[in-house]
Amino acid sequence: MFYLARINSIKTVVALMVLMVLLLASGGASLDPAGAQEGAPESGASGPPPEATPGTSRAPGPPEIGAEAWALVDAESGLYLAGENRDEQLPIGSVTKIMTALVVLEEEVDLDEEVTVSEEAESYVGGVYSNVGLILGERVTVRDLLVATLIPSGTDAAYALAEHVGGGSVGNFVEMMNERTSAMGLENTNFETPAGLDTTGNYSSVRDLAAMTREALEYPLFAEIVATTDATISTQTREIEFSNTNQLLSTYPPTTGVKTGTTPQAGANLVASAEANDESYISVVIGAEGSEERFLASEALLEYGFTNYDRESLVSQDEVYEELSLPYRPDETVELGAAEDVIGVVGAGSEVERRVTTEEELPPSAAAGEELGEVEVLVDGQRVGESPLVAQEGYEEASLWDRVSYTAGGLLERAQGAIAGLFG
Repeated sequence: MFYLARINSIKTVVALMVLMVLLLASGGASLDPAGAQEGAPESGASGPPPEATPGTSRAPGPPEIGAEAWALVDAESGLYLAGENRDEQLPIGSVTKIMTALVVLEEEVDLDEEVTVSEEAESYVGGVYSNVGLILGERVTVRDLLVATLIPSGTDAAYALAEHVGGGSVGNFVEMMNERTSAMGLENTNFETPAGLDTTGNYSSVRDLAAMTREALEYPLFAEIVATTDATISTQTREIEFSNTNQLLSTYPPTTGVKTGTTPQAGANLVASAEANDESYISVVIGAEGSEERFLASEALLEYGFTNYDRESLVSQDEVYEELSLPYRPDETVELGAAEDVIGVVGAGSEVERRVTTEEELPPSAAAGEELGEVEVLVDGQRVGESPLVAQEGYEEASLWDRVSYTAGGLLERAQGAIAGLFG
């Protein structure tokens, strides 16, 4: 009886195999998708482990900076390279005007539209250090008000812009500034004034400031204005000349901007940008020991970036980053290559990680160039970019014989295991 029971078990296994083959032949089999994709990595699978690029030596430490907070960021990718107190909420003074200009530009206001200077805007003439002397009733274009806001840091010009874009209300404009801040995910920034006057609720962090500066520099007009050393604006009766408060434009040739800020509470601040060869950096210095110190500190930070980092291809177009087994054909594979380059800055000792993700199941068939995954690049744990992964060659849907063979093979393995268990 004991042997008879074993023989019946074997017959049952064989009968199941025959039934599965018949079902496949009739097209009525429902296959386990995971089984059809056996050997393929799950969604979210990682690529090669982190690697040091280039070499294993460590980069020299950043310069000593005498400020409450500072940061150095790659302008292209936003990669945070170095800093101190990067998320501390601090008063920032007229650096606030970066966001003021960004909101104006994003609202796509007619740059040639004339704005009449209000009593509130004129009230800041003589009352604060930074103004261009606008007079009640003067008419100035939006473009010229942006120039006056960013180059000499005109508080009167900033308020004129805020009233105009805010529908006659500075408060409405400040709400727009904070809405933009929230949309960018800047958690350590809040505005109460379009000009950065000292209030308890007007603050930001060096990392947030770098992020909003990157956004603003995407606008050609903003980039053009903050790179200008001297400018002239016009009203209906006169011209007003002024110079840029950012002295780095005259003393450090790679400088391309951006904005100073000085108030009793905030101290001496500077957001600066510079570009040389294929590299571009943003430095942020808040609460420097003095006006001259902010320029020296910013130059030292930017020079540190140019000296210690290089812009490199971290993912190369057409390079293969994954190879997957075809559905029902474990001995055949498709190579997945990058659709585009991913460029980033790296220094000595930087850890570059490439994370590969693919669909949980490959499609039954795919054409050459079809997107089947993605490779994401992280430098020192920070995301710098990604590229789609595409099939290097196309493949056809598995034939009925491939499907039957794959499934029968799997059943045979299970049957062999069952038999071994019965007689084991």
